Amino acid sequence: MLIDSIVVSGGIVESRLQKPPTNPPTTTKNQQATMGSLWRSEEMSMVQLYIPMEIAQPTVAEIGDLGLIQFRDLNPDVNAFQRTFVNDIRRLDDMERKLRFLKSQVEKANIKIRSDPAVTAMSRARTHQEIDELEERLTEHESRIHQMNSSQETLNKRYLELTELRHVLKETNVFFENAESRNYGNDYNDDANLLGNAQPEPESAEEGRGGQRGANLGFVAGVVPRVRMGTFERILFRALRGNLFMNYAEIDEVIRDPVTDESVNKNVFIIFAHGKEIIAKIRKICESLGATLYPVDGSYEKRRSDSAQVIARIDDLKHVLDNTTYTRRSELIKVAETVEVWATIIKKEKAIYYTLNQFNYDQNRKALIAEGWCPTNSIAAIRYSLPTHFPQTNKFTEGFQGIVDAYGMASYREINPGIFTIITFPSYLGHGFIMSLFAFWMVRNEGSLATKKWGEIWQSFFGGRYIILLMGLFSMYTGLVYNDIFSKSMNLFGSGFTFNQVDTNKWVGVKKSNYAFGVDPAWYATENALLFSNSYKMKMAVVFGVVHMLFGISLNVLNHLHFKRPQYILWETVPQVLYMCSLFGYLVVIILYKWAVPWPNPSEAPGLLNTLIYMVLSPGTIQMPLYPGQATLQTFLILLWVICIPWMLLVKPYMLKWEHNKHIEQGYTNLSNENLNEDPSPSMDIDRPSHEAHGAASGGHEEMNHEEVNDHGHSEVTTSQWRKPSLVQN
Repeated sequence: MLIDSIVVSGGIVESRLQKPPTNPPTTTKNQQATMGSLWRSEEMSMVQLYIPMEIAQPTVAEIGDLGLIQFRDLNPDVNAFQRTFVNDIRRLDDMERKLRFLKSQVEKANIKIRSDPAVTAMSRARTHQEIDELEERLTEHESRIHQMNSSQETLNKRYLELTELRHVLKETNVFFENAESRNYGNDYNDDANLLGNAQPEPESAEEGRGGQRGANLGFVAGVVPRVRMGTFERILFRALRGNLFMNYAEIDEVIRDPVTDESVNKNVFIIFAHGKEIIAKIRKICESLGATLYPVDGSYEKRRSDSAQVIARIDDLKHVLDNTTYTRRSELIKVAETVEVWATIIKKEKAIYYTLNQFNYDQNRKALIAEGWCPTNSIAAIRYSLPTHFPQTNKFTEGFQGIVDAYGMASYREINPGIFTIITFPSYLGHGFIMSLFAFWMVRNEGSLATKKWGEIWQSFFGGRYIILLMGLFSMYTGLVYNDIFSKSMNLFGSGFTFNQVDTNKWVGVKKSNYAFGVDPAWYATENALLFSNSYKMKMAVVFGVVHMLFGISLNVLNHLHFKRPQYILWETVPQVLYMCSLFGYLVVIILYKWAVPWPNPSEAPGLLNTLIYMVLSPGTIQMPLYPGQATLQTFLILLWVICIPWMLLVKPYMLKWEHNKHIEQGYTNLSNENLNEDPSPSMDIDRPSHEAHGAASGGHEEMNHEEVNDHGHSEVTTSQWRKPSLVQN
């Protein structure tokens, strides 16, 4: 019997006692073959995973790439339409449908689809935001292609009609000329009585009817597919008992059907007959056999004018059609570049959600429970590859932690910045009071309100009730500091200014004492109130912003000391602090200095913004000095600033590369899967990225990635790439 249980990113560890199945899965992926695995199948263990909902998708993606677990369906009695993630699968099905449409359009246009097996195979699982962006992109492509297809089909139909009309006008004109020549030559034949002295009637020319002295003669002209020409003639002859005259000519140009996009050979025909009833009958027969009728005037001048207009319209339409075809092809070429990668992403996402539908959902722990079989000697590799950061939260702190997690997850055992977000919500007193009342009502009645289903917006408010409560309380505090309630000031402690009238419409305030708390309300009655308040708030924002950034950098020092990486302080933290202090820290110092120094004539006080700008643009040049020795100090800070840039960007990557090569020279390479059979010790660096753990499980050696080293936000990623072999070896 084999026991094991895995908890992903926290939760309660529960071991389970299971027997292997009668026919357990024996095929494992990314695992080195040994003599034991050839002689007998691997020993299998039943594992149970507790996965928080917010990281379920990337966790299953990582396990799927590892390929070492065969999950059990824990919901065998639930049909596919009632499972948890059925809506996500339907959404991906719709995306797959759009992708099939785009792919079919690309193939129909004879555009080669770019297929790179390496890129397609290594396509990683995407985040929810990336899937949303992909869905929006597919929808835009589908909409544009549909619109262009519709426009092109309409243009092709119109182009076909004009082309056929051009041939009809051309051939009927030839026929009328032949008929007139026969009439003038007194050639007597069977059709002479029918067509002799035939002249068009002006009032009926639009309907395609001519007139004869004492007779009502009309004609119908159009085109018909060549394959139906014989049937067309026989039906007309039998239906009209021979009371007609028809002539036709083959169109030498191949006509392309805009609906089926196939080439069709057609003939032009013209039929003469007596009487409106017979003409109407001819029209019905033509329509039933797929012929297309076109209006032809009996007047030669009108036919000539119509022909010239048709040719001009064909030229214009051809130009528009070429532009539409070019635009459509350009759009399809863009799609062909990435359609295979998109297909792989969607297939992986569908596989992930199909797997998630096999899990159980634990309401109390807000986590998914998964069970599956895996090779016993691969359990350590599975643990090694899963995310391990889990900050313990409760109903009060989970909202703040959610805000931090939306921007990024901390690595294993790093200091969690979520606690510092609790007190960072400044605003105004009046609005803060209203928000506090609303949040207090939700907190006080959270037991009964938790069961309410009032929509997604309500769930967002209720889930962040403690955030709103503290945001309101701290807003009230900062509102008191700024002495601002609904854009009005409050005189709670009596102003420290006395005003003396120096002119008819001018009063000057003289400060006698300090206001007890916050901004003196006398400022809001002055002419320069807006200038003072905006300047004060902006400078306070700069001061606190720089303090926040330096505080964030200082947390890295504690992380480096905790993970026993003191060299990182010199390689990374020191240049970051010097860079910040030489530019923005200096700005904070001159802000405080300008506040502390009295200026009898405010117009002589230098502008800090211009001081900082000219400090960089004109080093050593001071237009309005703020303090003695300012030029020398600013020049020194600029030099320090320039030195820190290559220090931050180059020192750490090259030092890591040097240590990486040093470990390779010592032979710490090509670790096999046997090195991971033991559980990772707490001292091991298990905060490495998933793709590296995947390489370790497969027993390969992975080159150092300088792009990740240069990213200071993920500076810890590459340390595990050279530190991993030595720690496992020991």
